[in-house]
Amino acid sequence: MKDRGNFGSKIGIVLATAGSAVGLGNVWRFPYTVGENGGAAFILIYIACILVLGIPGMVSEFIVGRHGQANAARSYDALAEGRPWKLVGYLGILTSTIILGFYAVVAGWCLEYLCASIVGQVNGDAEAVKNYFVTFSSDPLRPVLWGAGFILITHLVVIRGVRNGIERASKLLMPVLLILLLILVVASCLLPGSIEGVKFLLHPDFSKLSGSVMLEALGQAFFSLSLGTACLCTYASYFSKDTNLLQSAGQIALVDTLIAILAGLMIFPAAFSVGVNPDSGPSLIFITLPNVFTQAFASMPMVGYVVSIMFYALLVFAALTSTISMHEIGTAFFTEELSLPRWKSAWVITFIAGIICVFCALSVGAYTDLQLLGKSLMDFCDDLTANFLLPTGAMLTCLFVGWYVPRQIVKDEFTNDGMLKGRLFSIYLFAVRFVCPICIILVFLHQLGVI
Repeated sequence: MKDRGNFGSKIGIVLATAGSAVGLGNVWRFPYTVGENGGAAFILIYIACILVLGIPGMVSEFIVGRHGQANAARSYDALAEGRPWKLVGYLGILTSTIILGFYAVVAGWCLEYLCASIVGQVNGDAEAVKNYFVTFSSDPLRPVLWGAGFILITHLVVIRGVRNGIERASKLLMPVLLILLLILVVASCLLPGSIEGVKFLLHPDFSKLSGSVMLEALGQAFFSLSLGTACLCTYASYFSKDTNLLQSAGQIALVDTLIAILAGLMIFPAAFSVGVNPDSGPSLIFITLPNVFTQAFASMPMVGYVVSIMFYALLVFAALTSTISMHEIGTAFFTEELSLPRWKSAWVITFIAGIICVFCALSVGAYTDLQLLGKSLMDFCDDLTANFLLPTGAMLTCLFVGWYVPRQIVKDEFTNDGMLKGRLFSIYLFAVRFVCPICIILVFLHQLGVI
């Protein structure tokens, strides 16, 4: 096989892989979930879930990818010895392509709002902001163009390759994202009455902890780290043989968690400052927060204007780091399996994801009758991937690495052929064989509303 390229530095590995995990969910789901489920108490449970499920799950995908040194399907096949485990790789490629398609719709909304913020169109009163979102999302053309445009931006990064495209973009986007987030946190926390928002987010309320809350934390840990998408497997195929897989997984989980908590410190202090109870989902990002910024900085309209621009720039960067990783999974597959040039493979994924994006955008706006099983195509794709495909992919990976792949191969990858000493391998193997499958089953049943 010709040289596939690889990451050029350890920081590049961490930033690119963490970028795949950091996304819009860190901004609109994690803070709300934390605030409603015990604040700092939930965060402690979430960190425990990262340790018992997130990091072992990440390392498992890393092992498959780095050992295979190929796209997800071929990497699983390299360890499967002709058995049908290769289908796990295909499942990840399918899942990531579907996610790229409908995720680009919301990413396109963010891009539209960034431009609208620059020209001052989302800085009016509450009703005007709400009407703007309703008018924009129901337009038959604009959401489609913005979503397709976002996929094209992603395409332009991916075609440049691993080191010159993905790694270089991650080294730029992730630090800028963090700087913007820190500035917004400071601006939010300096508002009058903001301390109540900080308390709401970080004050531990153990009375709210319950079995359901713990399952929420488990689910958040699972989805936040992109388990089951084949993203981690694909990126690990570009790791060097001396990359410490466990250490990298820990660093990525730390960055992802830190950004999610900072997002909460950006949102809740500003919301409490103006007496708004933030909700979750698209309404938080496109209706509630524009109103919060307008009210919070009413006496300093120019500051509010700049904050609004920075906020939507933050969202665009967060979305882009995720869409790049989703795009790369399929691009690597078509490049290696069909022996296509990278640019042609990228166009295949861009076209497929673009079609999904167009229909999903129309299904939540101009043509709400575009439905499957009684749900808009957007919601159907979301539910299909979150409730079925992701848990299935993650479960099969744990079973594959934990029980099928020869123990010595797993140990050699985990310890870098014995260069890394210690007893952590036995703990990891126990987790991936027993703890992770149980956790994934619980997440699956909780998502379905069974428990």
